[in-house]
Amino acid sequence: MAEEPLYTNRLIHQKSPYLLQHAHNPVDWHPWGDEAFQAAKDQDKPIFLSIGYATCHWCHVMERESFENVEIAHLLNQTFICIKVDREELPDVDSLYMEFAQSMMSGAAGWPLNVILTPDLQPFFAATYLPPYSSHGLMGLVDLIHRIKELWAGGDKEKVLSQAETILEVFATSVHTTGDTLPEPDVIDEAIDLLYKMADPTYGGMKGAPKFPIGYQSSLMLRYFKTTKDSRALFLVERTLEMMHRGGIYDHIGGGFSRYSVDERWIIPHFEKMLYDNAILAQAYLEAWQLTKKPLYRQVCEEILNYVLRDMTHPEGGFYSAEDADSEGHEGYFYTWPREEVLNILEPDGMLFCDFYQITPHGNFDGRNVLHQMTSLEEFANSRHIAPEALQTQFKEQRKKLWEAREKRVHPLKDDKILCSWNGLMIYTLAEAGKAFSHEPFLQAAIKSARFLKKALWNEDEQILLRRWREGEALFAGSLDEYAFLIRGLISLFEANAGVEWLQWAMQLTNTLAFRYKIPEGAFFQTDGTDKSLILQRCQFSDGAEPSGNAIHTENLLRLFQITKQEDYLAQASDVLMAVKDLLEHYPLGYCYHAMNLIRYYDHKAPTFVIALNSNKEYYEELKKHLFERFIPDKSVIWQSQDLEFEELFSHTKLQEAVDDQTTFYVCQQGVCQAPETDIKSMIKLIDEF
Repeated sequence: MAEEPLYTNRLIHQKSPYLLQHAHNPVDWHPWGDEAFQAAKDQDKPIFLSIGYATCHWCHVMERESFENVEIAHLLNQTFICIKVDREELPDVDSLYMEFAQSMMSGAAGWPLNVILTPDLQPFFAATYLPPYSSHGLMGLVDLIHRIKELWAGGDKEKVLSQAETILEVFATSVHTTGDTLPEPDVIDEAIDLLYKMADPTYGGMKGAPKFPIGYQSSLMLRYFKTTKDSRALFLVERTLEMMHRGGIYDHIGGGFSRYSVDERWIIPHFEKMLYDNAILAQAYLEAWQLTKKPLYRQVCEEILNYVLRDMTHPEGGFYSAEDADSEGHEGYFYTWPREEVLNILEPDGMLFCDFYQITPHGNFDGRNVLHQMTSLEEFANSRHIAPEALQTQFKEQRKKLWEAREKRVHPLKDDKILCSWNGLMIYTLAEAGKAFSHEPFLQAAIKSARFLKKALWNEDEQILLRRWREGEALFAGSLDEYAFLIRGLISLFEANAGVEWLQWAMQLTNTLAFRYKIPEGAFFQTDGTDKSLILQRCQFSDGAEPSGNAIHTENLLRLFQITKQEDYLAQASDVLMAVKDLLEHYPLGYCYHAMNLIRYYDHKAPTFVIALNSNKEYYEELKKHLFERFIPDKSVIWQSQDLEFEELFSHTKLQEAVDDQTTFYVCQQGVCQAPETDIKSMIKLIDEF
């Protein structure tokens, strides 16, 4: 029988896996909320705000070292009201205090994020991971507690409160929301030039370490190559995607990418896997396949998505958030291999596999091996005088054997909460991959997830989205990202001919954003201003690990305008582009999605394909294949329907109907459509022109 825990705090009533990890700490944790805020005021204590997430390695370390330490917990409880926040449940709280922390720490910050607040939630100190005790000139948590205790009890308290107010005022006056003129097209060239200068031509990605797999940089360069035919852009995309796949950052046994690698060669990963990373990276590999038709890119995209459908999908259709780096008390233990174990599983043919995946007796990670490739499979096969196809088949079968053996191990923690925004990213990629590969299971998985979100996280009466669902509980008002990322996926479902209902919902969500989040003649706030615990309403433009909500929604607005011809969508998109102009021109590399939007905005040849199928749906499969397997990033697709709901939305397409009950194809640009085409060869030729 399991022992009863010695301590239980308020987090035991939460659904977040991260908060539940801390529910038996001796620290008297509160969840973020009015009870904690009022306690800080009533007891006149500062707030110790600790932010992390369930699969965060250094969060686990700090918990073991400090938050499970009874003496340190006693000091924290004496000095502070302690609040734990899951950054994935409350990203607006996290990003607000992360921005403060970065200014206080004069540079990058990460997680765990520990911020000291006044009872009015104003920050005055921030740090990331803290060891329990000071050493080698680095401050420890205990030393910090004593300093804050002296400061608060001594004569400097009023000075601290005044400084905290000043910090908030400075940030409030720096919130940027509007602009007067559109960015010029040459800012796209500046963004690409900066990417060229910072790119690693040997191993791909950006120079240096640690190295993050930033999929949207590849998406931008692919669009730039499509527009300019600058071969440097395509070279860097291909080098990045191929070297990332060779590295240990890619799970060669189970599919999917880890969060980042600690070295410049992508070999040793930080092993946690995040849903949003894999959605964005699968998109990059998909688009590279559409452009080049290289089988490797399709293989990696399919392996990522199959991993998500196999290991990261709720039975009702939503996608889980993440898998941890740690298992059995060790980072990466689940994913790494002793050489003898591999040879025993694969006998008698394991030596070739070990040579290819660099599996050695001594290992490269705590005496175990992170699988990675030094060369491509073709190069390795040729060096051993083996047919590449035969070797590929052999390795595939051997990887399956290792996967079956690995499944018997203790699995890392799965953070099984379902986040609306990250599901939106995955819906988009699954829908796009389903269309491009003519693979119905991917498209059906996207539809199933969208239906789940509509059932679990959409309040039809109030026309609002919620952010998180877990174990039947939906909670937290959605922010801009929830709406923008989901709208993007819904538009792709409509273009896949999955039904007009998805476009209708996308337009509903867009209306909510315009009404609740939009700044007059400006961009969109992250929040709607109703949550008073957020001491500042912010407008965010830059891309981070996840894309900017403002940028993704600008893409949505441009796509909706292209599909519906409603001028208000174009006007809203223009407002955001004007608002981001100065930021984009100052540092274009931080605004890749906005640069992609500019390519679309200035692409006056962007096609809208309107297809009116005849009663037999003649040429339907052929047209889908040719429309979607090619890289035409700025296209829109409308499948004509006789449904009343469709006709109400698309009165402007009434002229684009089937001619004499023949499947009829129209190419429209800037609101003007070419003559209808009913010959399939001519239709394909028109598509090929783009």
